[in-house]
Amino acid sequence: MDRDALLRILYDVRDGRLEPGDAMALLGTDGAAALVSGDGPAFARIDHDRAHRCGFPEVVYAPGKAPAQVAAIANEILSRSARLLVTRIDDAQWTALSAAVPDAVRHARARAAVVERERRPPVGSVVVLSAGTADEAVAEEARVTVAMLGVGAQAHYDCGVAGLHRLLGVLPSLRTADAVVVVAGMEGALPSVVGGLVDAPVIAVPTSVGYGASFEGLAPLLTMLNSCAAGVAVVNIDNGFGAGYLAATIARRAAHAPEPAGDPAAQKEIQT
Repeated sequence: MDRDALLRILYDVRDGRLEPGDAMALLGTDGAAALVSGDGPAFARIDHDRAHRCGFPEVVYAPGKAPAQVAAIANEILSRSARLLVTRIDDAQWTALSAAVPDAVRHARARAAVVERERRPPVGSVVVLSAGTADEAVAEEARVTVAMLGVGAQAHYDCGVAGLHRLLGVLPSLRTADAVVVVAGMEGALPSVVGGLVDAPVIAVPTSVGYGASFEGLAPLLTMLNSCAAGVAVVNIDNGFGAGYLAATIARRAAHAPEPAGDPAAQKEIQT
């Protein structure tokens, strides 16, 4: 059970729509144990309390796991959660997962599989930007992650610095975002450019796209770490999931932040 579902139950009890005994039944025979139990397959100790602590269930990283293990872990997570995200899933793992969880959906370009049994209106806004088409798989991983965390996600691909007019064409969209994920390989210059154009946090993702001297993503990683633009943070090479998760967390916080006190015009003057 994730935090949102738990809150709904607690609010229903508070407002008299649900009896305490019925709430306990929804939580399990022992409400506390249902949230923190480590029950599950012998090869994995499922962290059922992750959604309660962090707002989203434990995410399954598929590489290194047998197809049957991915399916079993997914079933255990879904036994107490309405949401599931599996990253970097391959064909054999997907075959096993789709057989065990028929309502799973595969995002092939993102190399991810998801289950969303309780759809909610998205909050906040994250824009995912990629430098080139070759970076799209990592960018899609970020976009799918953002959407699964319940945040509005837009994507603009192939907007690299070799043709800045492409970036300028999507600039209005970038300026509406609570956070921007910028995915780039080669020399990795795009996040610095974006960081100089928007007032939102920029999360840079270096990819392993590029010729020999890019050193499988090390060159763009170092470029991004040495960005001359303020407000740019960097995740690991090809880590679209990590960037998407962080961006969604920022957007969710921003969506629930109180409005600044005082005169709006005065606030704008202070900010500028």
